[in-house]
Amino acid sequence: MAQPNIAIGVTVPPKPPLGSLRQLMFAARLLRLDSVLIWDHIQDFFPTALWTKDFTWMASQNASPHEFFEFQVTLGWLAARAGRVRIGVAATEPIRRHPVVIAQAMLTLAHMTKRRPILAIGAGERENIEPYGLDFRRGVSRLEEALQIIQRCFTTTGPIDFSGEFFRLEHGRFDLTVSTKKRPEIWVAGIGPRMLQLTGRYGDGWLPVGMMPPEEYATKLEAVRAAAREAGRDPAAITPAIQSFLVVAPTEEEVRAMLQTKIVRYFGVLAPAELWKRVGYQHPLGDGFRGFFDFVPERFSRADLEEMISMVPTELASQGLIWGTPEQAIAQLRAYVEAGVRHFVISPASAMISRRAMLDTIRALRTIGKALRSG
Repeated sequence: MAQPNIAIGVTVPPKPPLGSLRQLMFAARLLRLDSVLIWDHIQDFFPTALWTKDFTWMASQNASPHEFFEFQVTLGWLAARAGRVRIGVAATEPIRRHPVVIAQAMLTLAHMTKRRPILAIGAGERENIEPYGLDFRRGVSRLEEALQIIQRCFTTTGPIDFSGEFFRLEHGRFDLTVSTKKRPEIWVAGIGPRMLQLTGRYGDGWLPVGMMPPEEYATKLEAVRAAAREAGRDPAAITPAIQSFLVVAPTEEEVRAMLQTKIVRYFGVLAPAELWKRVGYQHPLGDGFRGFFDFVPERFSRADLEEMISMVPTELASQGLIWGTPEQAIAQLRAYVEAGVRHFVISPASAMISRRAMLDTIRALRTIGKALRSG
């Protein structure tokens, strides 16, 4: 069997200083990464109460965890520095932004880049919605309408008529175009049954967050492909991607020490209750907690957060993270290749622990990328 083509990218929060993003793009090109995707956030998953130098060295760089550049403007700035690296967002949603505005922004970006931009889009995260007076309910239904509108904006010109529950267009002109080979790709970010259906119907790619074992990924990917076949689409045309949290170090001893740091254990708090159940524990926020989608960090006191961190079971790391030496991480990622993944979007969690860990993570990304591409 021929070795599948594997792409490696990273996803990062677009935070000040701007020079850090310039260095990121330089590093991405040097490491020959395939993609750099940035978040669309107003606030971070990390609360102000924990944002201290003993939690992450990045607290010395940003006074608040919630300093975020606006993603559309930032991508326009990155486009001139991207070269052959694909850029995009992971992920936005159609609650704060109208789908026509999202389509306009991404088509504009396509005129600035050498390769097709990536629009990862989902139903939204509570922390960016509810604190700002917006309705977080029925996000998947809203997303379905948005996908229909965005797809029409990407593929047709002229007036658009659309009558839905959430959006209404009456002869709305949309004439911005780009060549087919530069057209942005729509990657649906979600793992629920309806999200898998939407991916099969409308998606050019599927980008779930990788807090699932490879066998579960394979099952959900088949659901995406079945939905594509049902919609008369080619399942092979949908890029199977995954966003994976990576904790890596030169030695296993160092990695195991990292798993006990407060910031890495905090990722366990953000894991869904279902993942806790798999290792025999109950999530402190209840059985219905869906992970970071439901989490609003500023609603909790430092004492509450510290207590939840102390409850995170060590066994959770093997379920929710890619962790180990570069060689061990490669073995874990290869299991996802066997499950169908063709584009890894790495969230470099260990880079937040210390400056040295950040450098070790960058070096590991080069090793991982070369190994996965070579088979």
